[in-house]
Amino acid sequence: MPAHVIADDAEALSVAAALADEFRAGASGRDAERRLPRAELDRLSASGLLAVTVPAEHGGADVRQETLAEIFRLLASADASLAQIPQNHFVYVNVIRRQGIEEQRKFFFAEVLAGRRFGNAQSEAGTRHVQDIRTRLAPRPDGSYLLTGVKHYSTGALFADWIPVLARAENDDLHVAYVPRDADGVTVVDDWDGMGQRTTASGTVRLEAVSVPADRVLPHHLTFQGPQLHGAVAQLLHAAIDAGIAAGALAEAAEFVRTKSRPWFESGAETAAEDPLLIQRFGELAIQVRASDALLVAAARAVDAARADLTDDSAAEASLAVAAAKVHTASTAVEVAGALFEVSGTRSALNSLNLHRHWRDARTHTLHDPARWKIQHIGRHVLNGTKPPRHGLL
Repeated sequence: MPAHVIADDAEALSVAAALADEFRAGASGRDAERRLPRAELDRLSASGLLAVTVPAEHGGADVRQETLAEIFRLLASADASLAQIPQNHFVYVNVIRRQGIEEQRKFFFAEVLAGRRFGNAQSEAGTRHVQDIRTRLAPRPDGSYLLTGVKHYSTGALFADWIPVLARAENDDLHVAYVPRDADGVTVVDDWDGMGQRTTASGTVRLEAVSVPADRVLPHHLTFQGPQLHGAVAQLLHAAIDAGIAAGALAEAAEFVRTKSRPWFESGAETAAEDPLLIQRFGELAIQVRASDALLVAAARAVDAARADLTDDSAAEASLAVAAAKVHTASTAVEVAGALFEVSGTRSALNSLNLHRHWRDARTHTLHDPARWKIQHIGRHVLNGTKPPRHGLL
């Protein structure tokens, strides 16, 4: 059955809200039992949400980044693992938009509109740092390549139709090879055992002399030779996931206090929801969540503005706005998910309730791209006018 094609931003948000409500019901059980969300991802594909950034000239809705961020926030408020899986999908749709030639765009955008999913094979273990990529694309006489390497933290690869692979080619230039999930020489291992985001299946991808046609390889290094939004878009979606985790944790904490908690005897309140100290704490947490949401919207609008008029200045402003949002949402997600137990009391710590999934998800996801370096770039810009560097992590 072909995927639905979403028409515009309003429809995209409506579909995302409906799916979030649907996915929320089973989120705790999937996490507790580590049931991978294959059926839910199929629903996501069929809904058309995975194609909302396809350009209009290729039949897509080409939604604003503000809309895309809200889609991820909604999904993450229901199930942070499920929301994380398509993050890389949209990043690599963006790569095609930026660096693909017309024939590549036509082919891959049609795939996305049909509901096909992109995974990810980026990070490698045992290297000097995150940008030390050792996977190789070796050229062959006919213009094709042989792809060899091992990737870790490959979120989405297990569920993908196509796996975009970061690799070095001639002159050590960075490329992206789009490889079919079932290609000869590709092995995806479900060995992810993170304490949080348990059902992202962020395991290992092994690539053993995988044959890749020339027209399935894009020159990713060119992205960073001028003003770019690659990193800002990727980090915006991470920030949206953190904001969603915080919102989901706050909502579940409030529901728990309203329906299951007892008031502290010294409060004089009839119910826990009338306890003035709990009311104070919920107010503080709500302010944090609102601030994160506001920063997320401001960052998304900065990215949209830069897309409309991409210059060194607009790209820098977008990166800095996203960095500010990511720092705040990461802190808020961890704080609110931890405070859930503080406001809910002893019973909330029961393993059978699985309320700790919010904190585990927040603590795991916020380990992406350390916030301390984002603060550094913001500070350097404020004090010295230094523009943030051009790389895919800011």
